[in-house]
Amino acid sequence: MGLFDFLKSKKKEETNNIEIKSDSIECDGIEITLHSEQTQQNEISLNLVGEDNTTAINQAVHKAIDKQDVELYSATGGKLYQEQPDLEQPKPLTEQEAITIQQALSKAIELSTPKTENIEQQSEQQEMTEQTEQIEQIEQAEQTEQQQNTEENKQSKKGFFAKLKEGLDKTRKNIMGGVDNVLGAFTKIDEDLFEELEEALIMADLGVETTMNIIENLRKRVKKEHIVDPQAIRGMLIEEITAILEEDAQEEKELPSPTVMLVIGVNGVGKTTTIGKLAYNFKEQGKSVLLGAADTFRAAAIEQLEVWGQRADIDVIKHQQNSDPAAVVFDAVNAAKNRKADLLICDTAGRLHNKKNLMEELKKIAKVIDREYPEAHKEVYIVLDATTGQNAMQQAKVFQEAADITGIILTKLDGTAKGGIVIAIKSELKLPVKYIGVGEGIKDLQKFDAKQFAKALFGE
Repeated sequence: MGLFDFLKSKKKEETNNIEIKSDSIECDGIEITLHSEQTQQNEISLNLVGEDNTTAINQAVHKAIDKQDVELYSATGGKLYQEQPDLEQPKPLTEQEAITIQQALSKAIELSTPKTENIEQQSEQQEMTEQTEQIEQIEQAEQTEQQQNTEENKQSKKGFFAKLKEGLDKTRKNIMGGVDNVLGAFTKIDEDLFEELEEALIMADLGVETTMNIIENLRKRVKKEHIVDPQAIRGMLIEEITAILEEDAQEEKELPSPTVMLVIGVNGVGKTTTIGKLAYNFKEQGKSVLLGAADTFRAAAIEQLEVWGQRADIDVIKHQQNSDPAAVVFDAVNAAKNRKADLLICDTAGRLHNKKNLMEELKKIAKVIDREYPEAHKEVYIVLDATTGQNAMQQAKVFQEAADITGIILTKLDGTAKGGIVIAIKSELKLPVKYIGVGEGIKDLQKFDAKQFAKALFGE
């Protein structure tokens, strides 16, 4: 429909959204004021009250024309009415009215065009802003997640250290309490002081051999450094014990794949429970783990291992009770090979009352592993109960004769006063302590850190 058709139709219908004032027209937020010739203002002013709209401008201009009762007769030369003679002949426009209308239309086009461009630009800018905000939100979320993970790791480490420090409280008091009593009773350093100090360390489960080595080193340092104050020996003693703990300390290397691990130890030390915790830890590291229930001697040992397997969602290879342990290991090794498992952990019987049978059994198991899985890396860990003190040392020596032990796991360090056995084991057996346990929880078995242990032991 052309402009003229629109103007003609507007005389036949009312537009609800257009408000007529005495000298102006308001349509959809656009106000148009016509100034008559009497005011000597031959122009139209357009006031944009709200958001611009081309259609609204045109409607307002056309209504202004209607208000003045003018038609585009002059502009068309009467052609519109020649084609439709039934229409009422309008009064011709004056020259000034025609100019006024043309100005209004030109102004409407001028105002609408840049506004449309601005709207498009604003839309593009808004879209870019929204995309930028989304990217920033994603980056912020990732950063927050990293911070949370870092904080969780810090809290986990801090939590274990705090638990270790608390667990070693009795051991710390047992060792340093006795030492402080001795040092407080002397005003000078003499042989009597060293003898009393030696007795205190032995009573703290550091072992005879370890204690004697420590005392001898203290004598040499006192003489060499010209120490006269008994209280100075306290710091020197801490240094000596820390040096023993950190001797040959190396960063624990990740076990290669595949690995077969035999876990040995007497009944009652928490061997099966330790295996369950080990399996869980390795699985959390992303390793595929398989368990072998080769302790067929102890009643309920198989069922107990199955429970731990279920907790960690790890399969257990088993036979009936009193079966040949070597046969169980045979099946477990082949299962690990077929499933391409990263780690196979095998439980074993802990019989010390018959040393000969124990040695033969472990040798047979080792032979099966070497024959069936020669490419696999092998580890033999002995589990020792820290609460047993020097008895743990004796157990380790017996098992060391029966198997090539590669590492020690110390359990039940929390709440015992006999944690000094760790120092004795490190000094006398020359075996690395791999893991320590300070609780019953599945995450309470952690890798042994010599520096961290020394700090916790002496309350630093």
